[in-house]
Amino acid sequence: MRLLDRKRRPHTREVRTGESPLKGASSFEKSQPRPPRLAFLLLPLVSVVRMSPLIAPLRTAVALGAMRLVNGASRRLGQGAGTVAGGRVALLLQPRLVSHLLKGRSVVLVTGTNGKTTTTALTVAAMGQPVASNVTGSNMLAGVVAALAADRSHTAVLEVDESYLSLTLADSHLAESVTVMLLNLSRDQLDRVTEVRSIAALWSRALHDARPVTVVANVSDPLVAYAVAGLDRVVKVRVPTTWNSDALSCPLCTQALSFGDGDWSCHCGFTSPDANVRLGRDISWNGSNFPLSLSLPGAFNAANATMAFATAVVVHAHDPAEVIAAMNAVTSVAGRFEIREWRGRRWRLMLAKNPAGIEALCREVGPSRLLVIDMNDGIADGRDPSWLYDAPFENLSTRTVICMGSRRLDLATRLQYAGFEVLVTKNPVDFTRDGEVTDVIANYTAFADWMNRSQPC
Repeated sequence: MRLLDRKRRPHTREVRTGESPLKGASSFEKSQPRPPRLAFLLLPLVSVVRMSPLIAPLRTAVALGAMRLVNGASRRLGQGAGTVAGGRVALLLQPRLVSHLLKGRSVVLVTGTNGKTTTTALTVAAMGQPVASNVTGSNMLAGVVAALAADRSHTAVLEVDESYLSLTLADSHLAESVTVMLLNLSRDQLDRVTEVRSIAALWSRALHDARPVTVVANVSDPLVAYAVAGLDRVVKVRVPTTWNSDALSCPLCTQALSFGDGDWSCHCGFTSPDANVRLGRDISWNGSNFPLSLSLPGAFNAANATMAFATAVVVHAHDPAEVIAAMNAVTSVAGRFEIREWRGRRWRLMLAKNPAGIEALCREVGPSRLLVIDMNDGIADGRDPSWLYDAPFENLSTRTVICMGSRRLDLATRLQYAGFEVLVTKNPVDFTRDGEVTDVIANYTAFADWMNRSQPC
């Protein structure tokens, strides 16, 4: 291991505020700052505006005005994208603001561990009409509020953090219709989100307790299939899945599941259900095949597109050919796989935040001279980096890796055990060459750093 940077950023303690649906969880948005100080000048209004339920319209109007003011200040002060800080203030002033903003709308909620932002973008494109959406990935209640307030379109496609689905469903009782997309479940930020089986149980309770909703479920994932068991209105989707390490045992009886040929089963009778929509070489539905030619790379994006197809075509009755064409036209989602320039070099940015995400990118990254992996341990990333030892880095074809980020030494140690040549540095430019495109795999806050310091080519 070559230690080109021996300094580690000192560990700083960040005070956690807010409340999550899961005990002990934090309500921080991924890579979002705290509200600017201006937000706290509005807090005296809370006690006045929250005094009586008889003034709900006034509370809503004041909350929306405060949100616009705080978000605008946040953007002007360079304290973030202005999508979260104001939402937090608005929810203090009007706790029922989400239900008021969803009233009368056709709502699609997209949740799961991996692929939420891309699937949301593909679903927005597939709808082929004006759609309100939190396309920046701010997927807790504050981000949802900001997205709904900014766009009053009748249809809303919303990315929702997997631990916040129950709260968002509870707030959707005034919506015209609700569709829930369940993508997958795998370990991610266990210090914040807890174990995946707890999330699956939370989903199951929320869906059974909610008003009638339509669910589009990836039943190739046993935990998703468990969450929708017993529901009536479910569109079942089957997609090729290579990661099953987080669902090796049956969620009903805990015996080992058997996997093979895209199916899974247990001796207790819990088995992969038949599907309405399948992904093979093409998307198959209702006896017809629909070829995909996505601009977005990766088999995992084909799976995301299949979920979007099922929602737009099967549930919302859009024309299949138009849906496929719209999804094929999506070239980039929030910087993922985008080639950008920094310090005279070109970099292809990719996001991975857990073992399943690393496994998918290991199959996507081809042979190259050099690879950059950038791992931080911010609140949005998860404090515990031990998951690095569950990620199959051995599948990478590139053998020289530059390690960056606040957890660069932990990462370098993991990769050294895997037999890589490791360079630890804050300045990867010194090891790149003119004209080449260097792949970068980064987690949430590291990815945001790359987006902030680079420019589109």
